[in-house]
Amino acid sequence: MKKILNNPADYVDEMLDGMTAAHPQIYAQPVRRVITRAAGAKKGKVGIVTGGGSGHLPVFTGYVGTGLLDACAIGDVFASPSAEQMAEAIRLADGGAGVLRLYGNYGGDVMNFDMAGEMAEMEHDIRTTTVLLTDDVVSAPKEEAEKRRGVAGMVYAFKIAGAAAERGDDLDEVTRIAQKTADACRSIGMALTPCTIPQAGKPTFEIGETEMEMGMGIHGEPGIWRDAIKPADEIAEEMLDRLMADQPLAKGDRISILVNSLGATPAEELYILYRHAKQKLDALGVEIVMPLVGRYATSMEMTGATITVIKLDDELEGLLKAPAECAFWRV
Repeated sequence: MKKILNNPADYVDEMLDGMTAAHPQIYAQPVRRVITRAAGAKKGKVGIVTGGGSGHLPVFTGYVGTGLLDACAIGDVFASPSAEQMAEAIRLADGGAGVLRLYGNYGGDVMNFDMAGEMAEMEHDIRTTTVLLTDDVVSAPKEEAEKRRGVAGMVYAFKIAGAAAERGDDLDEVTRIAQKTADACRSIGMALTPCTIPQAGKPTFEIGETEMEMGMGIHGEPGIWRDAIKPADEIAEEMLDRLMADQPLAKGDRISILVNSLGATPAEELYILYRHAKQKLDALGVEIVMPLVGRYATSMEMTGATITVIKLDDELEGLLKAPAECAFWRV
């Protein structure tokens, strides 16, 4: 393992210290492992909190900022934060208008956020709601979509729900828009190499030098097939075909598409994937609005990519284009 480290046990805390020191105008850490906006909760505004393990930056922590999230609880690499840390994030995000818990469908996160919501309501009289992201189409069949993992579709949910909260929508309306966004997102991933968790010191899985795996999750969860690596156009073609099999697209539809690096894949290769996706969608008569190509939801230094498609209407498109700012994304 080659990493820029001091003590592996200090990896997450030193990363958070560095992030808040580099961007003090955006981030604060009032409680250990809880990141909030630098200015704190905005009075009268619905708060939006998320949480999850480290190792996915900018998800989750990086998207705290104006027009996005209000607070985030962070666990160790690929490990859920505690219910107490999540409850603190809820408390610190509350501006008196309630708090939406918006996060991916992972067992530990769901269990701890459920407990945190109960704690916040009982101890601080904060009303909370929940929206889970379940956008990974290969992690469960369509008829069991509620069991799917949440992956890069979270970025769209943070942005769109954050814009609704920023303009002053109430908790029920922000929750409705967040759920509508989650329902409109479909994602799929592929991987070429594993990552190494600092405290484990070894790769999360093994894959041959000439192999790829389609459908792999952001923690190394198994995909749907593994074989010799294919040309980029064939990879993009299959990923889009699988997304459109789950959510058909037709002439006149408007979408946004996110071509995302899992950490080690360079921007050049992401643009090669986007090139083919654009050609395919143009041929279908599908309009692409505000495409995103870059590093938005990673898995340490894993090589690979995810593609997310969100089907837009006027409401979602307007909120997607609304101003927002964090250290990793500005609209």
